Amino acid sequence: MKRHIQRPHENHERWLVSYADFITLLFAFFVVMFAATQKNEAKQVSASVRDALEHGQLSAVLNTALGRGKHEAAKTPVVPDPSPTPETPPAPVAPEKRPADLTKSLAKLQEVLAEELKSGKVELRMDARGLTISLREAGFFGSGDAAVQPASIPAIGKIAAVVRDLPNSVRLEGHTDAQPIHTSRFHSNWDLSTARAIAMLELLRDRFEIPTGSMAVAGYAENAPADTNETVEGRAHNRRVDVVILSAEGMKSEPIAIPSK
Repeated sequence: MKRHIQRPHENHERWLVSYADFITLLFAFFVVMFAATQKNEAKQVSASVRDALEHGQLSAVLNTALGRGKHEAAKTPVVPDPSPTPETPPAPVAPEKRPADLTKSLAKLQEVLAEELKSGKVELRMDARGLTISLREAGFFGSGDAAVQPASIPAIGKIAAVVRDLPNSVRLEGHTDAQPIHTSRFHSNWDLSTARAIAMLELLRDRFEIPTGSMAVAGYAENAPADTNETVEGRAHNRRVDVVILSAEGMKSEPIAIPSK
């Protein structure tokens, strides 16, 4: 019996392979032509397509050109900027308080110290430097002593109430007459005048809570008399502690504190 030899089935669709290659190349051609119309990306896209054709990566290039690459790029994790984060700027410094006008303070002191002014224990004076409150020795200190008399505390409290509400700096200045002093505690008028100014500062600080940062102390001995030293009355006027509330002009001559680093 004669065998029937089966011939291989003839594939009539092989043309599709060539057709697909042709379509792919034609599509790539139009992509290149389209990219050529883009001024900024023409060279980059053309080179990418050329490289893809040579290395078999056409599909990836086409995806990018058609916009799929943008979506893929969006999925790429963002790498944090390695540059150091700038430091937070320091909080703005509050502006310094401007010295107050002392006219109202003078009027207030004239009112609350009316009795002391009448008796001559206190004297008020206003000038370009500021408001000076002179505390006479007879009303506030014992003779040759730096301790503040307890009976004078109420009057000092009235002064402290006005000073506490002011942003102005305060100078406490001790003065003596021209009669020399030499005791076991005070070797000269310099010592006595400075000690009285310090005693007044400590009282304002401890009892009336005036901040020490706004106060300063000076001792002038007999070198800045308010009256003559030739009479008993004049010398009594010279023995005093002046509480000087500095004006804006007076504060210009004060040393400026350098902020600590």
